[in-house]
Amino acid sequence: MTRSHVFSLLFFMFAITCYGIIEWRNSNSNVEENIDQLVSPDFIAESLSSETFDSEGKLSYMINAGRMEHYNKLYNGTSVTRFEYPQYTLFPKNSVSPWKISANEGTLYNSNRVKLQNKVLLVSTDETSLIREIHGKYLELDLITNIISSEDNIEIIGDSFVIYGSGLIVDLNTKQLTLTNHEKTIYQQTK
Repeated sequence: MTRSHVFSLLFFMFAITCYGIIEWRNSNSNVEENIDQLVSPDFIAESLSSETFDSEGKLSYMINAGRMEHYNKLYNGTSVTRFEYPQYTLFPKNSVSPWKISANEGTLYNSNRVKLQNKVLLVSTDETSLIREIHGKYLELDLITNIISSEDNIEIIGDSFVIYGSGLIVDLNTKQLTLTNHEKTIYQQTK
C-alpha cells in the first residue's frame, strides 16, 4: 500500500468518525427535546380543590392538593395526573360519615385509580367506627368502587387495639377489611 492510499484511508476513516459523532450528538439532542416535550405537563394547578359527583348527583369524593400536574398522554396514550400532598374525602355508598385519605404524593390513572405513597393515612370520621386510622407507605384507591388495597406493611389503629400486617383490602362501601398477612396485634386496656 502506498503512502497516498494510507493517507486516503485515514482521512476517510476520520471523516466517517466525525460524521458519526455529529449525527450521534444531533440524535441525542432531538431525544432530549422530545423527552422534554413528553414530560412537560399539559396543565398545572396550585392549591387544587375539586369535587366529583356520581350519576345521581351525590357527592362521590373531594380532593385537595398542594399541587397538581396533568399529563394528557404520558404512558402509551394514558392520561396521568400527579399530586403533591393530596387529601381525598371519600363518600361511600349508604354511609353517613366520609373517610379521609392523605399522602405526600399521589398519581391518578385514567380518572379512577389513585396510587398514594409516602406517609399515607386513612382516617374514619365515624366516631363509632371500630377502625380509626390506617397507616402505610403505599395504598391504591379505586375511586369508582371505593376499594383500597396495599401489599406493603400496614398499621391499623382501632378502639383499644393496634394491628400490624401487610396485604390490605378495604371496601369502604361494606366496611369490610381483609388483612392477608397478620404480624401482630396489641390490645390496650380500656378504662
